[in-house]
Amino acid sequence: MKIIEIDKTQPFVNNHNIDARRIYNYNGAEIIHMTLHPGESLKTHSTPVDVAFYILEGSGLVEIGEETAPVEVGACVESLKDIPHRLINNTEKPFKFLVIKMPK
Repeated sequence: MKIIEIDKTQPFVNNHNIDARRIYNYNGAEIIHMTLHPGESLKTHSTPVDVAFYILEGSGLVEIGEETAPVEVGACVESLKDIPHRLINNTEKPFKFLVIKMPK
């Protein structure tokens, strides 16, 4: 059994310059815990695999392609490969979510 505690993992350097912590990376699957502080956002980008975002704490906006929608705790958002996307913290509180990459 392997238990990973977010607060005990180190953030990794990323293109978005945000707090990102890899909590699972095995056999083609990856889960990253991200925190956007007030006013922060991911840079618009696309990925070569389908991605899901699961909202853990706070709220914010998600942009996928031409669509933008508000999201809150408990939402799971699908982002298909090769479509530009980003998440935005437009609030005064931290916005935490998981990025789940699991190719079929």
